Amino acid sequence: MNTPTDRLNLLPCPCGSAKHYGNCCGRYLDQGETAATAENLMRSRYSAYTLQREDYLLSTWHPDTRPAPLELTGQPAQQWLGLTIKRHEQTATDQAIVEFVARYKINGRAFRLHEISYFVREEGLWFYVDGDILPS
Repeated sequence: MNTPTDRLNLLPCPCGSAKHYGNCCGRYLDQGETAATAENLMRSRYSAYTLQREDYLLSTWHPDTRPAPLELTGQPAQQWLGLTIKRHEQTATDQAIVEFVARYKINGRAFRLHEISYFVREEGLWFYVDGDILPS
């Protein structure tokens, strides 16, 4: 176990679940498993942001609302500090919302993103559609 992936799998998951990355979001980002719930997808997308995994973010974004490439590497470096899931609600069989707060820093300045995210499930796969950003 000397590869960077092996070491990453043993670290605490960035999503804050208290599980190792390999047993949590790594299952979705690296092992190709399908997120069973919108909350699992939300957590894995947060982890993807922390790891700058634009490929995963775009593949889990609904095609109707998916942006052009995110170009995460061209943006100011963000230091992700934590994710808090406020609520996860299945609003219909194939629709859900996840309210969360993500904390991060850019150039030493702290920020909070408080959002209600909307998800749909199509052909067994959950997708992020869009979200409403709430005032801090």
